[in-house]
Amino acid sequence: MPAQSFPSNCDVLVVGSGAAGLAAAVTAAWHGQKVVLVEKDPVFGGATAWSGGWAWVPRNPLAQRAGICEDIEQPRTYLRNELGTRYDAERVDAFLEACPHMVAFFERHTTLQFADGNGIPDMHGDTPGAALGGHQVIAAPYDARQLGALLPRLRKTLRETSFMGMPIMAGADLAAFLNMTRSPRALLHVGKRFARHLYHLARYGRAMHLVNGVALVARLAKSAEDLGVRMIESTSAKRLLLKDGKVQGAVLDTAQGERTIRAKAVILAAGGFPNDAERRRQLFPRDDSGYDNLALPPPSCSGDGLRLGEAAGGVVATDLKSPVAWAPVSKVPHRDGSTGHFPHIIERGKPGIIGVLANGKRFVNEAHGYYDYVSAMIEAVPAGEPVCSWLICDHRFVRRFGLGYVRPAPLPLGAHLRSGYLKRGQTLADLAKACGIDPAGLSATVADFNLHARQGQDPAFGRGSTPFNRKQGDPMHPGPNPCVAPIEHGPFYAVKVQPGCFGTFAGLLTDGHARVLNEAGQPINGLYAAGTDMASIFGGWYPSGGINLGPALTFGYVAARHISGVSDYE
Repeated sequence: MPAQSFPSNCDVLVVGSGAAGLAAAVTAAWHGQKVVLVEKDPVFGGATAWSGGWAWVPRNPLAQRAGICEDIEQPRTYLRNELGTRYDAERVDAFLEACPHMVAFFERHTTLQFADGNGIPDMHGDTPGAALGGHQVIAAPYDARQLGALLPRLRKTLRETSFMGMPIMAGADLAAFLNMTRSPRALLHVGKRFARHLYHLARYGRAMHLVNGVALVARLAKSAEDLGVRMIESTSAKRLLLKDGKVQGAVLDTAQGERTIRAKAVILAAGGFPNDAERRRQLFPRDDSGYDNLALPPPSCSGDGLRLGEAAGGVVATDLKSPVAWAPVSKVPHRDGSTGHFPHIIERGKPGIIGVLANGKRFVNEAHGYYDYVSAMIEAVPAGEPVCSWLICDHRFVRRFGLGYVRPAPLPLGAHLRSGYLKRGQTLADLAKACGIDPAGLSATVADFNLHARQGQDPAFGRGSTPFNRKQGDPMHPGPNPCVAPIEHGPFYAVKVQPGCFGTFAGLLTDGHARVLNEAGQPINGLYAAGTDMASIFGGWYPSGGINLGPALTFGYVAARHISGVSDYE
């Protein structure tokens, strides 16, 4: 970018281009603000582009149109019981009150359109107030050809969660891929989807049917462009401009050197600190090196926003239930010598799989949420031992559902076995030896599990006992429990799983308007934070899927409205 073209001032400067930053930029621009958004990476999208794209937003218009109408007290009740002493009434109420208006705003005024997740229950169905559905939305699929010159400036889907670069949308899309060997209709869906993707690869060199996180980023970025937001990549915020206790802009690090931009407000949305080794050593449990846990967000999500906020007098919350949004992750060795990370979200609730520690014993209800799985794993592994577990299944399961990065039939297993990602044994004892698991412990665990699984039961951990569990299971399973089946058809397989994360919870303290607070609990004039630069409004708990992106979108919207002087909802 030529030096003379770089903007010297704006109304709102947004640092970061994930869901929070883009939502803030779009909202502020629609309300008449001159907005500049800067992104450290050469592409826009942050961690959002690599996410599943789900957002937890209770009482949203899509649910209401489907007849799911609930009073605000229901999600309040759920969160009060989930969070306990960490319930933050001011910010939780601000979030719950803004959710339906945020979704309606984007639906009415921008390119961002949604599909519903009305069939997805809250994670902890035994908690009072838990809903059976109606709390989740996801960006509707998007045709990338509408992006024009903006397309190459956006981050692509995470390599490990796509198939030949083709992202697969949760819901009917994913169900078709899992059922294509059992349903002619599913096979037809997959055939059409893959044929279209091959055409796009040949014509455009990349996926053009965008879903999940990349669809959310694409729709928001297109909206920002349409509203005149100046989006500048390969540019990071080096320090904030402060005068008389007010933030008035920032000094930016660009390819052409330092540039100063004046602004009446700055919104920090730079992606938290999942790749900041120093802060991870300080705050993450069992992460002595700062690299022991496997972070899913891009390397650029490395704590910039937190450092900027602290330098301006902000405070990072450290008294949360957890500083990190846990996810079980496996390391994926690729042929080119690189290593990727795969999040184990889908297969753990399916019938015919268990998770075990090195002693061969189970430690958790595998069909619970991903955060719950890792929390239980960390608690169960003795201090001083490496924290990991193994997902164990039989041949029938791996061909039916796949296992982590291993795809189901008809795709072959050979490459994964040769790389060492997938372990195999003709017997459970052979598998245990290959993995370093106690053979006697594993055999005893599987025998006990199978004894009850044949009746669809899991007395040890209650798998299949909640609506969320059953949603994670297999609706076509012939047994009485969609989450439970015996593990008995060798050969047997395993993948090693380690603690990983979708992002961080320990962000800057803020109020209900997303204003960053100082040590005295007072707002810092002109400084806002959203996304994972903001401390978790749920106190470091994980009450449901989509609780990262739901608050990110909502508080980006809230911050921009407050800066714009808008108080009443439409």
